[in-house]
Amino acid sequence: QVQLVESGGGLVQAGGSLRLSCAAYGITISSYTLGWYRQAPGEQRELVGTFSSGGSTNYGGSVKGRFTISRDNAKNTVYLQMNSLQPEDTARYYCNAVRAGAGSGWNYWGQGTQVTVSS
Repeated sequence: QVQLVESGGGLVQAGGSLRLSCAAYGITISSYTLGWYRQAPGEQRELVGTFSSGGSTNYGGSVKGRFTISRDNAKNTVYLQMNSLQPEDTARYYCNAVRAGAGSGWNYWGQGTQVTVSS
């Protein structure tokens, strides 16, 4: 069974840092484009950033320079390092893995982990 298991969320003060982890089971993440998304109550899901199978990254404008996505193939885990956190970063964060294939391809989501930034 394919699972993306997230951890690392919690409560942090503004200006602090947090690292989220997403461990994958049933897939090899080096073959996937990986992404982090977030969603605050009453708002639409927002792209935080992506990490391609080839290692290139893209970030949303609101987090560029503060957040970094990395991949550890040996651990089959993708990370989101979040620095200089602001209250506006408060949201539930989700990891995603997608790969082209026959038909609609493969697209997996984690369960999400809550990040709350206090002022």
